[in-house]
Amino acid sequence: MLSILIPANNEGAHIGACLSAVLASEGLERAQIVVAANGCVDETATLARGFAEAARQKGWTLEVLELPALGKMGALNAAEASATYGTRAYLDADVIVDAALLGQIATALSSEIPRYASGQLRLAAAQSWATRAYARIYAQVPFLTHGVPGAGLFAVNAAGRARWGAFPGIISDDTFVRLQFSPTERIGVRAGYDWPLVEGFGALVKVRRRQNAGVAEVAATYPDLLQNDDKATLLPLKKLTMALRDPLGFAVYAGVAMAVKLRPQQSTGWERGR
Repeated sequence: MLSILIPANNEGAHIGACLSAVLASEGLERAQIVVAANGCVDETATLARGFAEAARQKGWTLEVLELPALGKMGALNAAEASATYGTRAYLDADVIVDAALLGQIATALSSEIPRYASGQLRLAAAQSWATRAYARIYAQVPFLTHGVPGAGLFAVNAAGRARWGAFPGIISDDTFVRLQFSPTERIGVRAGYDWPLVEGFGALVKVRRRQNAGVAEVAATYPDLLQNDDKATLLPLKKLTMALRDPLGFAVYAGVAMAVKLRPQQSTGWERGR
């Protein structure tokens, strides 16, 4: 049994594929989907409601909340107020899950001991040359290769969810939740999911700037959580190897990092990546 909470801000181009994949899931006896349409001015809510009958035929429920522009954290809090089950998955509206993933996650979280789980993150195929180049290097960095990153999809059981109250008004929900758990409490299941990067150099800079600011904000606001951070360091020799094997990819990746360093994000709070 699983509540699947999907915050969505103008995701009309993606919500259909996301829900189709969720409803193709195997191994879940019962599930609830809550789509929190956060300040949408497109057809996100209407498209999501179109999947209610498919959910009913599967023995699941699907609820769509039409909300004012609350930001992602506000949307998550609203979705949680409607959640039926203690075990919860938090899913971005542009993520595509494998059929086996949510069932494996629910099984992994069937414990009274606090647990966090996610699947094997795959970078979705990119369209722009800059994003393809960036992705070749990003796929090799410790954040993606080590541990259970949970970007775009993470889940906790009821005991794990009890570790924090409402989602705070910060940038990075996935960092905040992941660091509530020690590395030994995080479970990576075998099945995976496709997580897209934004398209184009400028968009990559914008999102990387927000990601860095979100991690720094959690470190500054919740320093005690840093004891659970197990992210490895990218060593100089590894960087040199990457640069020699893929000069273009490394140049784009380093260029994004440099642009962010030269002009870091000044504002706080959630904003849409695309």
